[in-house]
Amino acid sequence: MARLPHGIIKETQRLLAGPVPSIKAEPGESNTHYFHVILAGPQGSPFEVGTFKLELFLPDEYPVAAPKVCFMTRICHPNVDKLGRICLDILSGPQHSRCGTVLLLIKPLLSAPNPDDPLANDVSEQWKTNKAQAIETARACTRLYATNNI
Repeated sequence: MARLPHGIIKETQRLLAGPVPSIKAEPGESNTHYFHVILAGPQGSPFEVGTFKLELFLPDEYPVAAPKVCFMTRICHPNVDKLGRICLDILSGPQHSRCGTVLLLIKPLLSAPNPDDPLANDVSEQWKTNKAQAIETARACTRLYATNNI
């Protein structure tokens, strides 16, 4: 059995000891680099009725290399592409943070989408041209994909 890098062991201990409010992160059974994440949609957002599955991956180089996080539940959001990848500055570059902080920063992104920094151009265009319709589309998508999916 391969030995886990120290940074991954410490991060696993942190996530299990101090859970993030309204976010549940559990280590994968077969791969300790992966965490299964359950995130409740933020109140007051088009995503509030949803419960979203995400996957968090810690590379061997963590904490030097940033964690990778992606939505496994489909979401209609300008900053999340069809593969679930998230456009969030803290996920790239040297300024990334601990996993708990990264997970906490996803909730405000859901509450305040940024169509000027999109990963999903079609969704972004709708947010720019018809925000009310974009919000309704996000709600409908959330009801379709992010309810009763746990």
